[in-house]
Amino acid sequence: MSHSSYGRMWAEAQGALADLLEDEIPPAMLRPQKDRLQAYQTLATFYLRYLHIFKRLEEVYDQIVHPQKRHVVRHVLEGVMGRLVELKNEMVELEFSEFHYFDDMLQDLKMTPEDLEVPIPRYFVRERMKALKEREKMLAHILAKKGHLNQEPVPVQTMSIERAVQLLQMSERARQGRLRAHFMKEIWQEEQRMRRGENCRPTASDLNQAATLIQRVWRGYRQRKRTSKERLEEMIFLGMIAPQLPTLSPAQQRAQQVENSRRQVQEQHEAEYQQALFTIKESVRSVDGPDIKETLQEQIRQWFLECRDATGKFPDFPSAEDGGSASIFSQKTPEQVAAELAAKQQEKEKKKSKGRKDKNGPKEHKEQKKDKKGKTKGKEGKSDMEKEEEKGWKMSPSNFLPTVAEGAKLYREVWQSRDEGQNFPQRFDSQLVREEKRIEVEEEVRVQVDELMRQELKNLKLTVDRDKGKKKKKTKKANKKKKKKGKKGGKKKKKKEKDLTADRTIESLYEELVLEGILTRPLNIKLSEYLGEYNYLGTSLRQADIEPMPSLSDVRQLIALYGVLPLGSQCVHERGPLIRSLLLAGPSGVGKKMLLHALCTETGANLFNLSPTNLAGKYPGRSGLQYLLHMVLKVARQLQPSVIWIGDAEKTFYKKVPKAEKEMEPKRLKKDLAKVVKSIKVEDRVLLVGTSRRPFDADLKALCKVYKKIILIPRPDYASRLFLWKELLVVRGAQLSPVLDLSSLAKVTDGYTQGHILQAVHSVLSTRRLSQQAKRPLTALEFIPPLARQDPIYKEEEEAFKAWYSRTPLGKRRARKSKEFEEPAQHSKGKKKPGKGPKKEADGKGKKKKKKK
Repeated sequence: MSHSSYGRMWAEAQGALADLLEDEIPPAMLRPQKDRLQAYQTLATFYLRYLHIFKRLEEVYDQIVHPQKRHVVRHVLEGVMGRLVELKNEMVELEFSEFHYFDDMLQDLKMTPEDLEVPIPRYFVRERMKALKEREKMLAHILAKKGHLNQEPVPVQTMSIERAVQLLQMSERARQGRLRAHFMKEIWQEEQRMRRGENCRPTASDLNQAATLIQRVWRGYRQRKRTSKERLEEMIFLGMIAPQLPTLSPAQQRAQQVENSRRQVQEQHEAEYQQALFTIKESVRSVDGPDIKETLQEQIRQWFLECRDATGKFPDFPSAEDGGSASIFSQKTPEQVAAELAAKQQEKEKKKSKGRKDKNGPKEHKEQKKDKKGKTKGKEGKSDMEKEEEKGWKMSPSNFLPTVAEGAKLYREVWQSRDEGQNFPQRFDSQLVREEKRIEVEEEVRVQVDELMRQELKNLKLTVDRDKGKKKKKTKKANKKKKKKGKKGGKKKKKKEKDLTADRTIESLYEELVLEGILTRPLNIKLSEYLGEYNYLGTSLRQADIEPMPSLSDVRQLIALYGVLPLGSQCVHERGPLIRSLLLAGPSGVGKKMLLHALCTETGANLFNLSPTNLAGKYPGRSGLQYLLHMVLKVARQLQPSVIWIGDAEKTFYKKVPKAEKEMEPKRLKKDLAKVVKSIKVEDRVLLVGTSRRPFDADLKALCKVYKKIILIPRPDYASRLFLWKELLVVRGAQLSPVLDLSSLAKVTDGYTQGHILQAVHSVLSTRRLSQQAKRPLTALEFIPPLARQDPIYKEEEEAFKAWYSRTPLGKRRARKSKEFEEPAQHSKGKKKPGKGPKKEADGKGKKKKKKK
């Protein structure tokens, strides 16, 4: 795609964003909505539209070359990402469920299930590639050092000379015997060939018969091959068999080369732009700085005189907190500025006098409260009406809408109608840079001028109002003393955390954690490699009051929204809903660890392993544990983003520790884990992730206190199993022929997880079996024996997970909500028509009487 095509894509995305902002910002959205279904549909529609815009902007940012345009797109992109996370949080609070289904809305918006995938911005890793490579080198060096330290000397076995000679003789005799056998075989084959030549001399009829036989075999082979090819093409056309995609075509290879070259151009243009920011600012400061300073001084002096003429005295110069001289030139008259300054002084005096009134007159406050009570009694009806109006769902204020609106405004004012016909290479616009830097230089010069003019105003006041100047000096000194005392008192109250490793560098702490096996290298797995299909019946099941099991596609989306986007973007983490901890619960083999490694790979995060099995025997005692947690948090904050992983999270919160695990001390972290989660601040891109295959063994209250977000990962459904079989077989090198019935295989493997299927594929598709596919195609029956040797997820275990999840805080809230909906429905069913009620009662009485007789 060319520059213009990405420009058009940007324009379309900004147009869609402008329409969306018009729909989201009106005052009707600020009123509470009583109809929860309508509120959910509104939120879901906004979510889908933002998701579509997010995809377009991410693609534009990845490929657009103009540095200033990229900064604007990045600004809007982070706002859209944050708003997406906010809307997801709103839907969770409204529906009391982590999983949402958009079947009906996808049709209305003309979207496909693939459009629901949350894209992972490629700049998360690409812009940190240099730092990640350096970290990888350091990690590899430390691990090599660890391997060298742990290497044990291999004992050398001694052998006698007689035994060595005997072995040599045996091997030499065996070699000579093999050579003799091979030589004798060749002699025998030559003799057989000679005998056939003497006894069987071919005639003309034999030659014709041989030619006919060869033709028959060849024509049959050619026709069979043609027929099978036509049949395969027909099956692919009908969609019965997935097409076997060849390697990348020349056009696709060319497109990849263009994308890579664009990224190189991006780096070059960005470097030129950063250099221009410095040089243009220096030129503006040297050329325009003196003129700006002179004009500002003249304007401020003129303001002094105007205020003197209007009020009879020189004004007070605005402080730096109030904006300095910038507040003077906000299109106000001297009288208005003087009135504002006087009002601020009166407010300060009122605040000081309030403290005295509270001490002297408590009776007055009581009387005022009594009067207020009497007044409110007459307004009870109005307050009740207001309460009724306030009932219903109301969207909470957004931290990202101003950012999105600001970016949209910037695009509309600067880039929408800008002619760039002369800027074909898409380099930076120096005129825009000059305008930006002039504003910055003006602010810097204004600060310097303000200091000078404050001193000048002070001198003027001293010459005109000497007595007032002395009094003000005294009051200022007194205020300064009070401030100093207040500061000293404040410092005493605050308690700073002790730095247990103040004398050590981050590199040494990093090395120690790696050598102890706490900091590990995550596997290189993309989130898209976590295979799973979309649930197409979610909305229909919920409408029938049946809670559907979430699909693997929904789980993948939640990991992207709760983990990848906040860890990858500092803006989203600081201003969006704060997610400190995440629990992945599900049966063994559903891919919990794979999701953890994918989360680290997509964000370039460090992985700290604090699992009970990994901590066994390390850093013993209470002080050792405190030291370890301090090290982990310090390194995690310094080298963020970071993920702290606790495998088998239920062991930390055991109700009763099994005898076999008492030596491991699985509950070591129980008391400190809640403190660790609370210590994660808004600016720390650190996430605690727990994985559990038996969460029902843990104390639920303590577990939910640490893990605020819980994602239940189910076993794969039929659609996901079919997709898994196809992808895993193709990746392993299998040829999908009509003989291999994947649909039956997916049906038979109901209850098996992704881990079971992967293990069966690996056990069947050996190198020898793959080489035999041409003669003996794969069949579904070959995968049954390895599956039969594994235990599936039985219905009882799945029900145990469902029952456990219903007892979590979110599960309880959802159950409460469903009861609230059921009660009015039952109440409406209980109301019967007046004509039919008495008849039924009479009939009932009649029956009772008959029974008595």
